[in-house]
Amino acid sequence: MARPTYPRAGEPRPAALPPGERTVGQLVAESVRFYGENFVRCLVLGVPPALLAVVTANVSKLLGLILAPTVYGALLSCSLVGACVMLLERRPPTRRLVTAGVVGWLVFVPVPFLALAFVLPALMWLAAVGLVVPVLVAEELSPRDSLRRAWQLARADYVHAVGSLATLAIVVFLTQAMLVFILRGAGGAAIDVAVVLANIVISPLLFIGTALLYGDQAARVQ
Repeated sequence: MARPTYPRAGEPRPAALPPGERTVGQLVAESVRFYGENFVRCLVLGVPPALLAVVTANVSKLLGLILAPTVYGALLSCSLVGACVMLLERRPPTRRLVTAGVVGWLVFVPVPFLALAFVLPALMWLAAVGLVVPVLVAEELSPRDSLRRAWQLARADYVHAVGSLATLAIVVFLTQAMLVFILRGAGGAAIDVAVVLANIVISPLLFIGTALLYGDQAARVQ
């Protein structure tokens, strides 16, 4: 049986599949590629998750449960709006960006409670309606129509949507954990500093991948 061949150093990488045919693995790879090409700009997306990680570690569980669907959700929605603007290359009016952030926050409100039992229900909810944020950034629709459009995009290939979000979440979580371990072991950094740095550097992948997922699902609808 013939052995698989891989491109050698210096050779061009294989052409990426079009969004309508992109697999979960290639979506993650394209997210990493975009992040690498826009590293400095993308770091800004990791600031809200980093702040949230520090606050969560220093407040009680009850207060954290109150903050999760409110302040946390609003900040994470802002990061997703920023990722959509960067990746989709759209710059709608500020009022529309604010609307996208508010609607994204409202969609995020049930997520912490769904994640209390198991992470999968939260991911399924986000796969169903979470694409409303890139819809509001890229398409001229009202908030109500944007929610319908997000559901239409989800139904185009719901397995791909859930699988992509789950894979992105796993990659980000494991990479952050590894980076925290390395920073603490090699540099002697305090745990809070290590968590902040890990979140700033790694968490943007989650938002970039979600914005890319919008393109995948839109191509599948068409």
